Amino acid sequence: MSSQPDRDSLGLSEEDAARLGEDGAVRVRTFRLIVLVAQELRTLMDQLLRADGLTTQRAAMITVVDLLGTPSLSQAATALGTTHQNARQLADALQRKGFLRISNDQADARVRRLSTTAKSESYWRDRSAADQQQVLDWFGDLTPAEAQTLFELLAKVEHRARAALARPATAPDAKPGSRSGHRPGP
Repeated sequence: MSSQPDRDSLGLSEEDAARLGEDGAVRVRTFRLIVLVAQELRTLMDQLLRADGLTTQRAAMITVVDLLGTPSLSQAATALGTTHQNARQLADALQRKGFLRISNDQADARVRRLSTTAKSESYWRDRSAADQQQVLDWFGDLTPAEAQTLFELLAKVEHRARAALARPATAPDAKPGSRSGHRPGP
C-alpha cells in the first residue's frame, strides 16, 4: 500500500464529497493538496538549507526581518503567523549563527528589535541564484501562463486567509450526529 494519499480523493470520503457537492469537494481537496504540497516544498527547502544549520522557518524569519527593516519580535511573529515564543526561539538561533541581531528598542527597553547582519546578506547573496534555480525546477512542469495563474489564484486565497486570521477565532459548534473518530480538519 502506498503512503501517498489518493490524488483524486485526497482522503475525502464519498459521503463527504456528496454532501459538499462537486464544487465544494474540489475546494476541500484543493485545500488538502495545498497543505500537502506546502509540506513537501518545505521539506525540500529544509534539505537544501540543512548543511548550513538553517531551516525554511529560519529563512522565513530572515526574509520577514529584511522586508520589515527592524521589526519588533512581536511584529516578526505576527508576519510569520507564529507565537512570540516561537519567534524568539528562531531569532535566538539566528543570532547565535550570526544572521540576526537582537537589540533593545531605543524608545522602549521592553521591546526587542531584529535586524539582519552583513553575514546574512552575504550568505543569501552567495546562494540565492542556486536556490531560485531549484524553485524553478520544482515548478518546471508549469507553463508560464499556468505559473502566472497559479500565483494569482493563490494570492486570492492568501488574501482571504489573512483576513480570516485578523478576525477572532471561533470554534465551530459540534454538529448533531457527528461521528467520533471522524477525520479531523477539512
